[in-house]
Amino acid sequence: MKFVLIITLLIFNFQIKESFASTTDAYDFSWLDPGKKIFVLQNRRFRKNNKIHLSVGSGFTTSGAFVDSFNLSGRGSYYFTEEFGVEILYSKNNGKENSTAESVRNPGGSGSIPFRRIVDEYYGAYLSWSPFYSKINTFNQIIYLDILFNLGVVSMQESSNVQEISIGGAGNFEDTVESRTALSWDVGWKVYLSDYMDLRLDILALHYQANSALGVVSDTDDQNWYSHYDLSLSLGVRF
Repeated sequence: MKFVLIITLLIFNFQIKESFASTTDAYDFSWLDPGKKIFVLQNRRFRKNNKIHLSVGSGFTTSGAFVDSFNLSGRGSYYFTEEFGVEILYSKNNGKENSTAESVRNPGGSGSIPFRRIVDEYYGAYLSWSPFYSKINTFNQIIYLDILFNLGVVSMQESSNVQEISIGGAGNFEDTVESRTALSWDVGWKVYLSDYMDLRLDILALHYQANSALGVVSDTDDQNWYSHYDLSLSLGVRF
């Protein structure tokens, strides 16, 4: 009985050593399935730390029931480590009322006035966190991917039809242009194309306070939280 117990412990000890012994990318799991190896992708090929990243992109706004908007943006970032860095952003947006707003207005009939806010531009600074680095094996090519989380504060400019809503009459009214400060977050997926170029997809949000439609109509200081979302695709370089 003791002999069997000693043999069992020796075999178990041998298996443990085999499973943790290898430090290369090819791990020998022959003890689990003889004749097979599992390849583990663990080392970064493309690094961000101590590099400047620049990108230019375009996209569209995914929020706002009465507005269609497209944007052109530029970013610059610098990473102190692989996980943390800072980023600055500027975006120029071009928005206008869409077909939904036109239907609500119902020209020639008994329509209503849609209250809408259009973000014209914004710029700001972010703290960037990149905790995840992925490698996707497509059998004949490996795709290298970073996932980014940004949090920051931006200065924005927006235009709204406050005058049209407050007066409530027919005619041509100029939009009211206002500047605001907004909280912003951004989630990005950066795909590395080469040692110097990358492709990046971003979902960005702005959250800010402004007068509600009720506040405009009643001329009171009734405030609402508004959210603005942009989806963009950009091409970047790093050096």
